[in-house]
Amino acid sequence: MTVHPFIEAEKQAGHSIKRACELLEVSRAAFYARRTSTPGPRAVQDMELTEQITAVHTRSRGTYGAPRIHAVLKREGTACGRRRIARLMRAAGPASRHRRRRHRTTIPDPHAATRPDLVLRDFRPDPTATDARWRGDITYIPTDEGWLYLATVIDIASRRVVGWATADHLRTELVANALRAACHQRRPAGPVVFHSGRGCQYTSHEFTLLARKLGIRLSVGRTGQCWDNALAESFFATLKNELIGSQPWPNRATAHTAIFEWIESWYNLHRLYSTLGYRSPIDYEAALAA
Repeated sequence: MTVHPFIEAEKQAGHSIKRACELLEVSRAAFYARRTSTPGPRAVQDMELTEQITAVHTRSRGTYGAPRIHAVLKREGTACGRRRIARLMRAAGPASRHRRRRHRTTIPDPHAATRPDLVLRDFRPDPTATDARWRGDITYIPTDEGWLYLATVIDIASRRVVGWATADHLRTELVANALRAACHQRRPAGPVVFHSGRGCQYTSHEFTLLARKLGIRLSVGRTGQCWDNALAESFFATLKNELIGSQPWPNRATAHTAIFEWIESWYNLHRLYSTLGYRSPIDYEAALAA
C-alpha cells in the first residue's frame, strides 16, 4: 500500500492528518504503519520461516514441496503449519517438481512358465524385517547417444534401492546384473522373495537359474494389476522428475554417473519417503534395527 501524495502534502502544509485520511478513506493506523515501514511480528516470523524453507528446498535439490519441507522443519524443532509453508512457498517462488508418466519397457512372454504371486499386492513398508521381499523393474533414460536402460531392485520393507544396473539393451543380462548387485550388497541371511512383472527378462530360463543359484524365490504379479507396478512406478517417477528431466544427457556414461550419485548419495541416504513416516530409506532401516 502506498500512502497517497495528497496526505503527505496536507501534512507538510500543517493541515490535519486525521481530516486528510477521512477524505481519502484511509485509516490513520495504516498511514503511520506505512510511514514507519516497520514490519510486524508476524511479518518478521514469515521472513525467518521463508529463509528456513528456502534452505530446506535447496538441500532437497529443489524437489521438496510443502509436505516434506513441513516434515523436515518439524523434525528440526520449527513449529508451523503445512498451509503456512505452502503460502510462503508460493510467495517466495520455490516449488517442487511434478511427476511425469513413464513408458512401458517390459514385454510379457506368453510362453513363460507360470509362477506364483507371493506378494499378493501387499507393498506396505514392513515394520519387522528388511531383505525379505524385493521388487524389480526396468525403466529407460533418454540420452543424445541413445537409450540407457535402468534395472532396479528395491526392498519393499524400506523402499531402499539395494541393487541396480544400467545397459544399452533390454536383454536378461541387465536384470541379472541388478539382482547380483543386490545380493552382493545385502548378503541376505534368509530366503528373499523377488517380485517382478511378467516381462520376458524376468521370466527367462537364464534368470530362473540365477535366482535358484542365489537362493531367491521368484514371484510375479497378475496381469493388469496397477498395484503391482506402484512401488517401482513411484521410484522411477521420482528419479525422472528430480534428476533425469532436469537437464539433457549427452551420453550414457554421464547419465550412469549421475544416477549412481543420485541413488547412493541422495535417495537412499536423505530423501524423505511419505510412506515411511517422512524418513529416508536408511533412516527407516536404522529405526528397524534399533
